[in-house]
Amino acid sequence: MSPETWIAFAAASAALLVMPGPTVLLVISYALSHGRRTAGAVVGGVALGDLTAMTASMAGMGALLATSATVFTIVKIAGAAYLVWLGLKLWRAPVAVDAAGLVAEAPPAETRLGRVFLHAWLVTALNPKGIVFFVAFLPQFIDPTAPLLPQMAILEATFIGLAILNVSLYGLAAARARRVIRRPAVQRAVNRTGGTLMIGAGLATALMRRAPG
Repeated sequence: MSPETWIAFAAASAALLVMPGPTVLLVISYALSHGRRTAGAVVGGVALGDLTAMTASMAGMGALLATSATVFTIVKIAGAAYLVWLGLKLWRAPVAVDAAGLVAEAPPAETRLGRVFLHAWLVTALNPKGIVFFVAFLPQFIDPTAPLLPQMAILEATFIGLAILNVSLYGLAAARARRVIRRPAVQRAVNRTGGTLMIGAGLATALMRRAPG
């Protein structure tokens, strides 16, 4: 792979990742709710989710989603239902208050990192639009005359590295904002806004149509 091709791919990937989507919403919601404590689990889940989506797209899942209305609908509804469920959960999340009348810190025992990791992975991987997008996006940077696996390794490592950087920056910004947003009323408003946006993302996924083939 030439340096020019790699730079073009990295630039296109960075532009794509910066745009907020369901994954970014999830990262922000966890950072606002738990601070930096969940950062590693969220970033790991997002990285594995992107790896899953990219690998599935190149293994044929993307082509299957693009051509099979039934498979596309099943994956779409599963992803949409999961996003709506997470949005409702965030909307209804209780806000604990400390003795000073500010939002209390959640005990480490109540922050189940395994569950956080799983949620981040599922939200990132259960996105049929993302898988179909990779099918259309990645081949533009593949040299058909060169071995496929080394090129795929470079592209996946680049995209996942940029995805990790992106969600880390979003999470860090949200965690810093959390120090300011410690009034219960403000935290409830943030939770409900994030929950509403996540429900909206789920509904938008449910209404998404398969590209005509």
